[in-house]
Amino acid sequence: MIKVLVAEDMHIVRGALVALLRLESDIEVVAECATGDEILPAAVASAPDVAVIDIDLPRKDGLTAAAEIRERLPSCRTLILTSMGSPGTLRRALSARVNGFLLKDAPADRLANAIRGVVAGRRMIDGELALAAWDSADCPLTARELEVLQLAADGAELAEIATRLFLSAGTVRNYLRSIVTKLGARNRIDAIRIARESGCL
Repeated sequence: MIKVLVAEDMHIVRGALVALLRLESDIEVVAECATGDEILPAAVASAPDVAVIDIDLPRKDGLTAAAEIRERLPSCRTLILTSMGSPGTLRRALSARVNGFLLKDAPADRLANAIRGVVAGRRMIDGELALAAWDSADCPLTARELEVLQLAADGAELAEIATRLFLSAGTVRNYLRSIVTKLGARNRIDAIRIARESGCL
């Protein structure tokens, strides 16, 4: 039996995911979470084989929670669900070393198959998204620069970015300067726009 944790903040969506997974004879849902900060404690308590995590959760994003699981419970696989199907989002997920990445509008049976795949040690990536990433131009930003820019795009101020990434304010300022330069942007807002349009974010 494959033990699964489901993390999704929208109650109806989470309920539907759990109901679908309970139809599978080899899958057992052992924990449910509505916020990102609930995931690690729930995973430690329930020891799932796979954590199915929405990328965009309140109080802690899904990729951060997945990284925490990888560090504390390396035997637990992580499968990210997203409605944001940009190549940049896939790059962020891969840089976070998740085991799978699936669009929320994928057919229902694909989720169960992706769970089985990551348990078997395979990396499960949505095919259409993988092709889009393959075809897109290489992003000039490093993984750390993408983290900084994503937080800025989410509305975080310099001090908050520094705190969340365990960096000094000066280092964050340097990253933002580098990002603006690499993207040929006028300022931080323009850099966010360029990164989104090019699929980096």
